[in-house]
Amino acid sequence: VMASWIPTVAAVGMAIGPPLVYVDQAVSIVRKKDSTGFSRDVCAILLIANITRCFFWLGDRFELALLMQSILMIIAQLALLYICVRYRPRVSPETFGASSRPLSFWQWHTYAQYIEFLAGYILCSAILFLIFSRLELYVTILGFVALGLESTLPIPQLISNYKQRSLYGFRASTLLGWVGGDSFKTVYFYLQGSPLQFKVCAVFQLSVDSLSKAIILQRLYYGNAAPPATLEEGDDLEQEALALSEE
Repeated sequence: VMASWIPTVAAVGMAIGPPLVYVDQAVSIVRKKDSTGFSRDVCAILLIANITRCFFWLGDRFELALLMQSILMIIAQLALLYICVRYRPRVSPETFGASSRPLSFWQWHTYAQYIEFLAGYILCSAILFLIFSRLELYVTILGFVALGLESTLPIPQLISNYKQRSLYGFRASTLLGWVGGDSFKTVYFYLQGSPLQFKVCAVFQLSVDSLSKAIILQRLYYGNAAPPATLEEGDDLEQEALALSEE
């Protein structure tokens, strides 16, 4: 009798577990009123990947639990992104217009700009799906794009930690959620007979988890002390950033 409940419990855990990983991160940012240390590019990866995965579901109806996971993750990341933008670091590229990215991608000044981009991405994805959805190859590629992109999740955080030489602001619970969640997802995908894209990308994500372990090494090497930009007071730092933006 108990064994019959195991698939249901696993499905519920699969749907709500990954989005809950970011609750502690969000609470920490709100408590400190500072999003320094957490890479907003993580939100970008998860939002784009899970929106794409929803379109993949329209072409290949995989488990409902995985669709619900994507929907809940989108909601969670929209909320986390709002918190990050509201409590952005006092000195940041978008604050002084000093972003080096093309079109200042994902370093925009207002939350509305992020929503506009995501709305445009959804619209373009919908148009392409309506045109190519009957092609099995297109649906297959859609799945690999969605799940392959999600597999790169630790990379922007690794880069962010390196740039500020500290893990200040990045919660250990998020890292543990990545490592533990990837192992659970891999087992779940194989036991449930999920589409090939889920299985292949899950194995790839486990190999990328070496980057998550690299974040642990960063924690040991850099520590979690606040970087200089969050400690200095006065206008000197702000004037320096303005000067850099004018060059």
